Parts: sequence; structure tokens; C-alpha cells
Amino acid sequence: MAHQLNFNKNTGKHSFFSVKEKAWHGLGTIVADYPKSSEAIKFAGLDFTVEKRPLFTPNALAMELLDFPDTLYLGGGNEGILVPDAFATVRADTEGILGVVGRDYRIVQNVDAFAFFDAIVGGGEGIKYETAGCLGKGERTFITAKLPDYIRVGRNDCIEKYLFLSTTHDGSGSITAAFTPIRICCQNTLNAAMKNLTNCVRIKHTAGAVDRLREAHKLLGISNLLAGEMEEVFNRWSRVKITDKYLKQLIQLAVAPNRETLEAVRNGKEDEFSTLYQNTVEQVLEYALSSPTQQMETTRGTLYGAYNAVTGYHQNLRHYKDEQSKFKSIMYGTGLKHNQTAFDLCTAFAKMGADALN
Repeated sequence: MAHQLNFNKNTGKHSFFSVKEKAWHGLGTIVADYPKSSEAIKFAGLDFTVEKRPLFTPNALAMELLDFPDTLYLGGGNEGILVPDAFATVRADTEGILGVVGRDYRIVQNVDAFAFFDAIVGGGEGIKYETAGCLGKGERTFITAKLPDYIRVGRNDCIEKYLFLSTTHDGSGSITAAFTPIRICCQNTLNAAMKNLTNCVRIKHTAGAVDRLREAHKLLGISNLLAGEMEEVFNRWSRVKITDKYLKQLIQLAVAPNRETLEAVRNGKEDEFSTLYQNTVEQVLEYALSSPTQQMETTRGTLYGAYNAVTGYHQNLRHYKDEQSKFKSIMYGTGLKHNQTAFDLCTAFAKMGADALN
């Protein structure tokens, strides 16, 4: 099951919802209008609770009755031996075992994740839930929501402000909350981490996790200060011109897969480039020079356009084996790394010009 979306046998639906568009293998519930949090959690199939239960291993008598004696299972009384400091997280509606966790692990319920979004703007006014769902048996959940207002570059180029939150119920990772601006005209996902600010926070599943989640938006910098600084940076970049020669060099540096390639770029040794790397550079360059979204006043021949070429390649052009791979690349992996490198290079170019690429 490539899409890995949870299928709830009780409801006969995949645990995912999206506003207007089918964004995940065409599965889940599609709604016409932005729902309230109380509606979104039901549309996404996230209206379940998770329980932390003691974990048992079979005793001698129980082992004789089991076909697979090495299997850990939930029990009680004479059914097995209590495993110290080990617990199972169990989905209450399906009795599905989501994972094994320690004594200090604290569950953050799905409803708490939605409450976090609502708290940002007070009672949910202005928050627009776009997608939400869960993977596997329900062990990983995710939510994206659109924040009010925009970041404006020039007169007509707008960037929507999004929040993304992911949490696990199996002990495999932290709660992750991220600020993700998305450009309206081409849906480029940007992951620009501002200097001295952060676009992402991770919260461990320990005591106080729910309280920290409620305050996470302060750590994220989801405020007029962050949006204002990004708007200022992007507008400044939209007024900085960059020639095709330096545009290509910036792209080469941004998508370089390793240190050896970086050195080859800086020393002008293109004969050392791999075919795969050269093809990637050419694709990004072609996107920068010919995509309709790159022909706007703010993007054509500008530093801002160079940055959008790298982010746009990962969002719109690069081939991924499935939507989940694309999501992971942009939010956590190679896409995020390249976007961040492009951001840093553009920041340096705005201050130093072409010297920043040498």
C-alpha cells in the first residue's frame, strides 16, 4: 500500500481529508469548504483516542497455548508476566496496537493537535484546515492549516502562510510543528529558516508535552514579526538582479549532492559532474528561465526568482515515486536541504553579490 493512509474498517473510509483537491492518491474525503476543527477531525478520521496500557509477555502456561511464543501481547491476571517500564499504545476504537513506549511517554491526543491550531488565532477564527489524516494503523497523524493574511512580494505576488503539524503515537518520533509559506500562483513549498529564528520545533512525548504544544506557536515565530521579516527579505530579493551565468552557478551550489561536487563547482571542473547531477541542474535552470510563474515582475531575472526556481523544482518538477516520498523530501529530506541552501546562498548574494558564489 504505497500511500500508507490508514483505512478504517469500522467506517469503510481512508483517514484523510482535503479541501477541494484529492492530494493523496485520490483517496479520502474531499470537502468543498474549509471545515471547523470539530468537523475537520471527523473528516480526517482522527476522532479517536489513544490509550497507554501495560505490556505483558507470556508465562510458561501461556506459552504452551501460543503458536508463536515470542510474541508480546496485551493481557492481564494470569495471562502473562508484566514487562516492567514497557507499555503499548492502543487505538481505543479499533484496539489496534500502535507501538511500544516507555514509562515517561505521554500521549498527545489528536484533539490536542487541533486545539493547538485553534489557539494560535483565538478560538479558530481565521484558521482554515486544508488537509489532515493518519498513516498505518493511525500511529502517525498530520495536519496542515492556512493562516490568515499573506506575505506580499511586489504588488501581485502573494505567499500564503501555512502551519504543518505531525505527531506519532508509536514512540518513533517527536511532535513536529512547522511554518510553511506556499506561493499561491504555483504552490511552491518554501522552507526558509530565518537567521536567529526557526521555522520548525520538535516536542518530545514527555510530561508537559500538551502544554508545550499549546505554546509552540510562540517558538515557531508564527507572528507578524516573522511574516514581516520574510516579506522584507523576499521584496528585497525581487529587486536584486542576477544574470543567467550566476543563476546557473547558484543552482549548481544549491542542489550539489556532496562536498566533492561543491568543490568541483567552485573550481569550474564541470567534467567531474555526474550525469544525474547535470540533468538536475539543467531542469532547475530550465524551470527558472521558462516557467510561466518565473516570468512575473518579481521573479524574472531576480534573486527571488532564483530561490523560487529551486523550491519550484522540488514541488512541481522533480519526480517522486509517490506523494509520501515527495512530502518527506520537502519537509525533512533532500528538498528541504536544497531549499535551505538556496535560501542561504540568496542571503549571501544579496549582501556580497557574485562573490558569495565563489
